[in-house]
Amino acid sequence: MERQKEKGVMDRSVERRRRSGSDGGSSSGWTEEETDGFGWEVRPSGLLVQRRGEGSFAGAAPPTIRVTVSYGAARHEVSVSSIATFGDLKKLLAVKTALDSADQCLKYKGKERGNKEFLDKCGVKNKSKLVLIEDPTSLEKRYIEMKKNARMQNIQRAISDASFEVDRLADQVTSIEKSISKGNKVAEVQITTLIELLMIQAVKLESIPSDGDTSSQKNLQGKRVQKCVESLDVLKISNCRLRSVVTTKWETFDPPATTNWELFD
Repeated sequence: MERQKEKGVMDRSVERRRRSGSDGGSSSGWTEEETDGFGWEVRPSGLLVQRRGEGSFAGAAPPTIRVTVSYGAARHEVSVSSIATFGDLKKLLAVKTALDSADQCLKYKGKERGNKEFLDKCGVKNKSKLVLIEDPTSLEKRYIEMKKNARMQNIQRAISDASFEVDRLADQVTSIEKSISKGNKVAEVQITTLIELLMIQAVKLESIPSDGDTSSQKNLQGKRVQKCVESLDVLKISNCRLRSVVTTKWETFDPPATTNWELFD
């Protein structure tokens, strides 16, 4: 009864608006007071329609439609609410295609549709056909991201290799330091060669690009190399002050045997 009463009131309002329009009134002739109470709204074109969710679907679930989405050579049948958005449809397709919704581009009737556009407003209905492609912008972003990741991996690998070599050379520096601290002189060429090898690693580290977190790792290894070289410079001076100690092993002899002499008167 209430809906019939509402329909009767609206019919009388429509009749009054038609007369008003014929008498030179405004293009729509509708006021907010007349439409608000019945869940209707006036479109910019002057068309009177029911508001979404307040009119024809009030008290009942909106109908579900089944659409066909082409993705490459595959065809996907998807059931979706008739008043859903294209963004909602993309979420359903992400499960079927394993393509993230942010990387999807949905086309209907040859036109790309935005995430906030409604299916029914764009004319999508039961058994409609849509086309899904991967967003070219997302493809470009993914390619750039892959290149960036590959570059980071190369940088990390180079720093890791340099770190391994610095560890090995640092152990040799420690060994020389222990030897000199005990007073044992080391061949000067051994210290000089070790300094040269450390400087080679310093040059390699300097050639590695600095990028994000790898910059701190690179600087850490650079400081280690510098510390080792400085230690070797000090050890080189200390080593020069040491004298080569030559130890001679002398041959020992047993003491001569004592002879008892016979005495004669």
